[in-house]
Amino acid sequence: MRRAFNTRRPACALAAGLLALMPGMVRAAEPVCLAPREFTQIATYALPNALTATAQRCSATLPADAFLKTGGPEMIGRYAAAKPSAWPGAKAAFLRITESQQGEVVNVLRNLPDPQLQQMVDAFIQGLVAQKIPAERCSSIDHMLRLLSPLPAQSTADIIGLAIGLGSQTGQARIGQIRICNP
Repeated sequence: MRRAFNTRRPACALAAGLLALMPGMVRAAEPVCLAPREFTQIATYALPNALTATAQRCSATLPADAFLKTGGPEMIGRYAAAKPSAWPGAKAAFLRITESQQGEVVNVLRNLPDPQLQQMVDAFIQGLVAQKIPAERCSSIDHMLRLLSPLPAQSTADIIGLAIGLGSQTGQARIGQIRICNP
């Protein structure tokens, strides 16, 4: 008997990779609260790298006709087109997340030119997502991405943000020390 498809776990795994931009960076007593728009900017920017890492992580466990192998490259390309316009908002939100930190690292991040900061964020997102996605969830994630594939990047980011935001209202949907707040 086939198990029911649970969209929450794959969405949370993908969202975890999108939100946890720097491991251990946010250690404030109170969780950093991102407005839905801030989260959407980060997610829109991060989606292409998160999807690329997901495709790489899951390539060995998915069949040849899996969405990530057949339609994934096109989806990643479409979503990559949204990255430049999302960067200013994503950068501001990312730097706001780092505000609770003290020390030279925060100053270095704030003073990095955009191309270098983008390279660092992109590499980190890919590495984090590749580490955090359990191989046994690859087929569920593939199914979820197939369902989301017709949507533009911002709509997908909005859906992920809405799911995380709804969980934040119950106090359960946090990723590390980051949560989505009501505007």
